[in-house]
Amino acid sequence: MPITKGFRALVDEAMAQVKTYTVDEVKAKLADPKTQIVDIRDVRELGDGLIVGAFHAPRCMLEFWVDPESPYHKKLFADEGREFILYCGLGWRSALAAKTLKDMGMTNVAHIEGGFEGWVKGGGATETVEEQKAKRKK
Repeated sequence: MPITKGFRALVDEAMAQVKTYTVDEVKAKLADPKTQIVDIRDVRELGDGLIVGAFHAPRCMLEFWVDPESPYHKKLFADEGREFILYCGLGWRSALAAKTLKDMGMTNVAHIEGGFEGWVKGGGATETVEEQKAKRKK
C-alpha cells in the first residue's frame, strides 16, 4: 500500500497549526510557574537528559494522560492556567503531539522549535533523570 501523505507533510501541517517557540523564547518562560515543559520522548531517549523541570509524558501515553475521562489521566494536565510546551528530539513529534492536543480541545499548548537537540545547541539548561528525582525528594 503506497503512502499518500508522508511524515514530512504531516509535520508541516502540524507546524502550520500550532504555536512554536524558539529556544530563547522558552528560556524566557522558564521562571513563570504557569509554564510547564513536557518531554514527550521515549524513556530510552532520556539518557541525554531533560530540560530542567520538564515533566516526562511519553508520546505513546500523552492523549490518555491529558483526557480527564481516561483511567490514565494525570491531574497536571487539567490545569487550564498553565501553558504546556512540548518537546521531543527534533521538534517533529512534538509538533504532531501539540496538534493532537489542540484537536482534543487544549488551547494552552505549544512546542519547542528544534526539540531537545535545538535546546542543547541553544545552550538550554538540562538535568539528568537522577538529578530530577533527587530534587523531587527534597
